[in-house]
Amino acid sequence: MKKNLVIILLTFITLSCKGQSNSNIEKNVGGPCQDCEAVLDFNLLNPEPKATDTLPGFENNEPKIKITGTVFLKDGKTPAENILLYIYQTDRNGIYQPSKKPIGWEKTHGQYREWLKTGKDGKFSFYTFRPAAYPKVQEPEHIHIYVKEPNTIPYYIDSCFFESDPKLTLEKKQSQKNRGGSGIVKLQKKDGIWTAHRNLILGLNIPDYE
Repeated sequence: MKKNLVIILLTFITLSCKGQSNSNIEKNVGGPCQDCEAVLDFNLLNPEPKATDTLPGFENNEPKIKITGTVFLKDGKTPAENILLYIYQTDRNGIYQPSKKPIGWEKTHGQYREWLKTGKDGKFSFYTFRPAAYPKVQEPEHIHIYVKEPNTIPYYIDSCFFESDPKLTLEKKQSQKNRGGSGIVKLQKKDGIWTAHRNLILGLNIPDYE
């Protein structure tokens, strides 16, 4: 009888441990992305991201812009809470310019970056300035956005492109994979600032997403 109780107890402990360890495993989604590690820099710089924030350089650069949106679950209807968004962009010369004392991935992504985290309504917004295109390259102006869900590794979605950008050719539009939904936005002047809206749908066109 004692032997049976010991076996049952050991089995229960083993299953419990497995359950605990599996709950901490993050799903590997989105495909290859070496820069996705940069998302975790928020632990060094911004331990408590907000749903609304301002990127460095906003005050000193023109034109100023505001991007708003809502993050939805895969059904495209239910707002997604506690979703971390990592945003970075070039300066007005098209360069990912770091500060004098860069920390972490700032050496590569430059100083114009920020982290946001959605609340229960799934909404987010950020203030920044319109980035310039890369020098001597036909790549359109864009703002990178990465996503970190509670139970997945970070992954990237389509960058924000501006409909009014002459470098955003039809070929470039058609080459987009609409990861998270279309990233092409239309800027409109509202309350004195150029404003655009872009919603995100978690898992949409993201490889290996269940």
